[in-house]
Amino acid sequence: MEESKSLVTMSNSMARASYRLGVNEIRLLLVAMAQMPKGDSDEVINPMKPYYITKDDFVRLGVEPKNVAREIRAACSDLLDRKIFINTPIGVLGTHWVHNILHFKSEVFEELKRQYPDSKYDEDFLQQLKMHNLLDSLPVIASSDENVIARVVFHPDIIPYISQLKQQFTKLNLNDLAGFNSFYGFRIYILMMQFAKTGYVSIRLDEFREILGLTDKYDAVKDLKKRVLDTAIKEIDEKSPYNVNYELSDKNGRSGRGIKLTHLQIRFKPKAKTVSKPIKKAPSRDPNTIDMFTGQTANEAKKPLTDKQLARIVHSKKFMQDYGHRVTAQNPANQSSKAWIAHMTDWLKKDPETFNKRSMKEYLDDEQADRF
Repeated sequence: MEESKSLVTMSNSMARASYRLGVNEIRLLLVAMAQMPKGDSDEVINPMKPYYITKDDFVRLGVEPKNVAREIRAACSDLLDRKIFINTPIGVLGTHWVHNILHFKSEVFEELKRQYPDSKYDEDFLQQLKMHNLLDSLPVIASSDENVIARVVFHPDIIPYISQLKQQFTKLNLNDLAGFNSFYGFRIYILMMQFAKTGYVSIRLDEFREILGLTDKYDAVKDLKKRVLDTAIKEIDEKSPYNVNYELSDKNGRSGRGIKLTHLQIRFKPKAKTVSKPIKKAPSRDPNTIDMFTGQTANEAKKPLTDKQLARIVHSKKFMQDYGHRVTAQNPANQSSKAWIAHMTDWLKKDPETFNKRSMKEYLDDEQADRF
């Protein structure tokens, strides 16, 4: 799929919106969104402009060619009635995804487009469909496994959340979703991409349930894990460009017997790329030369940091300035320096790759923050 036709952008609020869709419906919508003008486009958007989805689009997303016609028809069947609920600064916007949606055999579509090439956003074209008595019989026309085309016109309420976004938006590549067969896999992956720069998602379980439309399903955490999280995370880990894992905890990051699990943490990082060409061996350097990125010599890098050094690192002024925002004001780690050091030292040991704003040596040499 061409790069320009595979990039999907949506506002962060839409990425976290509440809705339920079938797998085929979300495939169809994402393909249509990929055709929208992006942030650097000056094109004036007509909200009634239609977007077309073909068999090839679904095949590129991993759908079996022999099943494509059926999958597209399934995507169109209920989408007109589907709703989405988006949090806005003035309240929750509840609206429909599409203004109208049609599906028909591609040979009928191509023939009428040749006859009426100058139709303004297909209004004349649609009138001709009616004159040919095709609209009323579309389900019959498209019941075969021959080529099928879907025509989507987004609801005007949706346009500002998926087109020409300049800030606070999520982007994803359709090619990365090839082979996804789970609605939950699609939704969690979209949520992850809002945090692609950090590779870390932390969200309350009640908010997570609301986003996925699960407020009335899987009340028990064990059911949520089995029916949703385990399956979706496994699919993302296997089929996306990321290695992914998750854990459930309380608000302070604790888990275990007797602890109420209220939060979901997802961590992900790009998979190592396959190297097709032989790698040239980098010239060896003096083991006592300081590396410009880590601030350590090769000899120093071989020595693990002690607990005392880690404590000094996490209590340095620069470290607290860089990562203090990760810990909420209500977290017990903010009650004393001792609690802060214990919490952040443990975190640093578990996920050292996420603390990469400066070298550890710079924090180690930095002035210590005041005790509290």
